[in-house]
Formats: sequence, C-alpha cells, structure tokens
Amino acid sequence: QVQLVEPGGGLVQVGGSLRLSCTASVFTADDYAPGWCRQAPGKEREAVSCIGHMDDIVYYADSVKGRFTLSRGNAKNTVALQMNSLKPEDTAVYYCNAAAFRYGLRESDYWGQGTQVTVSS
Repeated sequence: QVQLVEPGGGLVQVGGSLRLSCTASVFTADDYAPGWCRQAPGKEREAVSCIGHMDDIVYYADSVKGRFTLSRGNAKNTVALQMNSLKPEDTAVYYCNAAAFRYGLRESDYWGQGTQVTVSS
C-alpha cells in the first residue's frame, strides 16, 4: 500500500513563504514520480509541479514558475515544495502525488491527504 505523508501548510500573508513536504517510501523507486497538485474551492485539481519519470526534470505550472521550487531530500524518499512570493490565488488544498509507471506508461496515481494553504491579503 502506497502511503504519502504530507505535513505542512498553514496561513501566510501575501508575499510570504511556506514549505510543504511529502514523504513516501515509493519515491526511492524508479517506477514512481513525485509531484504536487492543488485544488481551490470551486475549481478542478491542477498540477503545480512534478519531477519527470524518465528525465528527472522538474516541471512547473506557468502560474508558479519562478516562485515555487520542487526538490528531493537527501534521503530521496522526501520531496519538498518551497513556495515563495505567495499570492491569494495560491490558496488551495495541496496534494502530494506519486505517479506510478509501468513500461514507461503512467498506470496509476496515489495521493496524500491534502494540506490547506491559505494566503491572506
């Protein structure tokens, strides 16, 4: 069973910073790629950032480029999302994601429980 643990989140003022972390044993395996998505009230879940399965390149949504940074921890089973220059539109529930690949194809997704990020103006 794949479990993702994601402490962090909270309330921050506009322009502030937060750091989210996510720990999952599967992140050390080649068949899983980590990432973060978010869902704001009344909106669909959207991808924020992820690490490419085959190339290890970090991808970002246009809305967060230059402000968010996704990185792996030294132990490889943890990923962190550093969020700077936060805006009210970043307010959402953030979900850690582990995408499972088989033979190069995305087979399934696993999700953390979600953590609330609120940016106040």
